[in-house]
Amino acid sequence: MFIYKDLSRVLTLIKYLIFITLPLFSLLYAGYTTQRSYNFKIKCGLECPREFDGWTCINATRSGAVAHFPCPHFVLGFDPRRFGQRICLEDGSWFRHPVSNKTWSNYTTCVDFEDLKLRNLVNSIYKSGYAISLAALVISIIIFFYFKSLICTRIQIHKNLFISLALNNCLWLVWYEAVVDNLPVLLANGIFCQALHVLVQYFLVATYFWMFCEGLYLHTLLVITFIAETNVMPFLYFVGWGVPAILVLLYAALRASRKEETMNCWIHESHYLWALSGPVCISMLANLVFLVNIVRLLLTKLHTGQASPRASFRDTLKSTSLRARRRNSGDQGITPPSGKTKKAVRATLILIPLLGLQYILTPFRPEQGDTWEAVYQVISAVVASWQGLCVALIFCFCNGEVLAAINKRWRQCRYSKKRPMNSCTGITSISFLGLFFVNIMVN
Repeated sequence: MFIYKDLSRVLTLIKYLIFITLPLFSLLYAGYTTQRSYNFKIKCGLECPREFDGWTCINATRSGAVAHFPCPHFVLGFDPRRFGQRICLEDGSWFRHPVSNKTWSNYTTCVDFEDLKLRNLVNSIYKSGYAISLAALVISIIIFFYFKSLICTRIQIHKNLFISLALNNCLWLVWYEAVVDNLPVLLANGIFCQALHVLVQYFLVATYFWMFCEGLYLHTLLVITFIAETNVMPFLYFVGWGVPAILVLLYAALRASRKEETMNCWIHESHYLWALSGPVCISMLANLVFLVNIVRLLLTKLHTGQASPRASFRDTLKSTSLRARRRNSGDQGITPPSGKTKKAVRATLILIPLLGLQYILTPFRPEQGDTWEAVYQVISAVVASWQGLCVALIFCFCNGEVLAAINKRWRQCRYSKKRPMNSCTGITSISFLGLFFVNIMVN
């Protein structure tokens, strides 16, 4: 009887123990299955979702792994051949930056610091060169418009070339500061930056075509003895301003037709750039032909002792009357062969920046990473950005007609009793600047 009671108590105790521990076992089993499901998800890589970080779209990544993606090509200083990184943590979430507490992608691996240093140097050359050239061109344009005695076809062509160069330099500076060096604007891809890109391309192409007009006009003066100059300017206006407008509108329409061509303010090169580069290359080759023929005709006339068919072309080659006076004092009527060669070389060097023939070497670009790439980049920046200053010095500040007009105006202001002396201060500085550059070139 005693044994039976003890057994009954034991069974009751076991029953209560099972009743109590069964939910515990259920919880343990549920946790075990959840852990297995969690481990399965980690193993299959389903935890870190696909996400756009503002620059790059990062694909879904297995937990505990590192996502690799190409570096964006539109960020200045990034090498698109390199790869950025983003860490997917063990708990299935993207790594967060400890300071901002936001998901963070590591783009430090995209930076080629040597290349970034070179790009910063080149951009500094561009910005300083364009700024100084813009100032020189604005002064030259003011001089051309101020003096009424400087009204002729040749000066009219110079005016339009200087205006296109000045606007191109100004818009390039705005484009770089407001768009290229401003990532939020690039990512927003607004209509303003797209329109600014089209304007930059228009005035760039217009500059090339006005250089072509310069070469065409000088070549025409030598080939055709008599030409009605009243009919020349309307045609040159169409070539210099109208043709670039047609080409740029064609380029913009073709590029806008494809969505992938309109990203990031059109900052990357387009497949439709041929619509602009093709006609520009043709104009440069035509200017090269013009220069060769001009030098050939010039040498022929120097050897035969003939005068130039038009005084305007002779004045273009003779930059200042001071230099002409110096030659006349030294020559005895017959120019020696060495003097003829110097004249031809000087005429060629003067016409090269006016016709833009320095850009012929631009397409011969070394491969990226080549040892000559740095030299090419620096030389290209100097040639492109300082062209405005160069043509302003040669064809305005050191031009004999311009200096004569400035000196005449200065004498009128100096000896006139009706005008106060302070009204001539602006002209004085320009006159002294022009004479300073004349002395440099003569000596």
